[in-house]
Amino acid sequence: MDLLSIKDPAFLKKMSNEELEVLSQDIREFLIAKLSKTGGHIGPNLGVVELTIALHKCFDSPKDKILWDVGHQSYVHKILTGRANQFDTLRQYKGLCGFPKMVESEHDVWETGHSSTSLSAAMGMAIARDLKKEKSFVIPVIGDGALTGGMALEALNHIGHEKKNMIVVLNDNEMSIAPNVGALHNVLGRLRTAGKYQWAKDELELLLKKIPAVGGKIASTAERIKDSLKYLLVSGVFFEELGFTYLGPIDGHDYEALFENLAYAKKTEGPVLLHVITKKGKGYEPAENDKVGTWHGTGAYKIETGDFIKPADAPPAWSKLVSETVRRIAREDDRIVAITPAMPVGSKLEGFASEFPDRMYDVGIAEQHAATVAAGLATQKMKPFLAIYSTFLQRAYDQVVHDICRQNLNVFFGIDRAGLVGADGETHQGVFDIAFLRHIPNLVLMMPKDENEGQHMVNTAIKYDDGPIAMRFPRGNGLGVPMDNELKEIPIGTWEVLKEGTDGVILTFGTTIPMALKATEILEKQGISIKVVNARFIKPLDEKMLLELFELNIPILTLEEAVLQGGFGSSVLEFAADQGFHLVRIDRMGIPDKFIEHGSVNELLEEIGLTTDDVVKKLQSLARKKQKRA
Repeated sequence: MDLLSIKDPAFLKKMSNEELEVLSQDIREFLIAKLSKTGGHIGPNLGVVELTIALHKCFDSPKDKILWDVGHQSYVHKILTGRANQFDTLRQYKGLCGFPKMVESEHDVWETGHSSTSLSAAMGMAIARDLKKEKSFVIPVIGDGALTGGMALEALNHIGHEKKNMIVVLNDNEMSIAPNVGALHNVLGRLRTAGKYQWAKDELELLLKKIPAVGGKIASTAERIKDSLKYLLVSGVFFEELGFTYLGPIDGHDYEALFENLAYAKKTEGPVLLHVITKKGKGYEPAENDKVGTWHGTGAYKIETGDFIKPADAPPAWSKLVSETVRRIAREDDRIVAITPAMPVGSKLEGFASEFPDRMYDVGIAEQHAATVAAGLATQKMKPFLAIYSTFLQRAYDQVVHDICRQNLNVFFGIDRAGLVGADGETHQGVFDIAFLRHIPNLVLMMPKDENEGQHMVNTAIKYDDGPIAMRFPRGNGLGVPMDNELKEIPIGTWEVLKEGTDGVILTFGTTIPMALKATEILEKQGISIKVVNARFIKPLDEKMLLELFELNIPILTLEEAVLQGGFGSSVLEFAADQGFHLVRIDRMGIPDKFIEHGSVNELLEEIGLTTDDVVKKLQSLARKKQKRA
């Protein structure tokens, strides 16, 4: 079938199962070919081809609301809703988003990039539907990994209590990004092997209705028999006890089973949970055989071999540098315990886990729990290392404030993917952490200029004993600088001058240091001398150096790959005001007050005016103003 000609899902209504099988194969071949060039979330999407087709055949989107939890498995949905012709631009600047996006299509009814939100959103839509007295179906699709998130369990509890009509599709592929963990995962494992019981229960109910109603004794016995059947045929009945009608488990690649069960679900009053078993990466052998999550989301790859296309001799990845430095120190310090919320692969903790299996804990998609587990460890004089992406740390904000910083507990946060992350877009840009962390008492926040300073910062964080400490580091690879053999400690709250200058100063850190140094080289040729300071401690500030700079009364430019509101530059302005330096010229450059969409990091920096040329122009302007004042 010509997928590029699809405008909306209505064509599916007339297709036979045999035709749908052909369509499934066409879609898989299309995705494998397109994603080999653009990269993207290939494993999740190959696993939901039949499920997505079945949902669009059985329901009428967008009148019926199909919500994709996390959203990284929505590519098939995008193809069926008329966007196949945009896949050459997937996750590229101004191109097709890798997650549901309302501005792209009326069929994208819920935007997400974080897990475990779909059930709560679906409940809100169901309440609105009923208040408006409308007739429609609400169908959230949630994975077994996302179901381990506390928010999803809160929503299940509420939905079951309110008895709203809703069809929850549990897409169970036994993995989220990495293999799932936890007791709930074990419940699902037992359910997978139990077989379906709904039909047997219905047949028993019909049989019992034929028994003459001789008093209440037989009736109550019949009810007990039905309840016993649940426990006999299903290992758990977890969902039924929450108030759901449980259907399944069924083969999520079998159209006949999907249609039969979806038809039954549509006729059932109250909330239904349809348990669907799928194979992540189905149809592409390298992705199917993936046991650790490598093929969850990828860059470009060679279709024939499955080899990833990467630059040769690249410097070490930041995630690996940090995790391996923690591992190195852990050999000498048995207090170190690593914690990750379902990101052992992304955070490159496989080596730590293999060497110290009893000191590595993947808690599942449970960022709040991860933070407070770290707090509990710290109360017992352990050294917890919480490896967490900046965008996911947002989900544990209260725990950081209330459980860790308020009690001044010695937790080390490794804040991965800090700054712009590129193709994953606005839900994943790590640009808010400085603004939501720096005002919390007791917390130290830092970011290294390169991987050598990075390894010393990891050592500094682990040796620090006076409270919580966080190190930000970017996505991608280091700069390839020489590495010291011996680890050092960096004095807390100290900055370093990277280049001297007399006409102005740039205060910056991390990924924007190369930009600052390049800009000053250009300005030097124009006769403008600019000092560059590695402001590696975002909190506490190097107040001694700042006071010295204020006394010089030269223009100051703060530069950060993070939001301006409440960011590092704001802290410098606040300090100047507090110290009475009201006449010092301080300008700030950073992320403006808007959500930054997807694209390469360089394209995004250009869009927001945060490039070397922009820094040069800003400093030229500041230098001219200084000369006029003089």
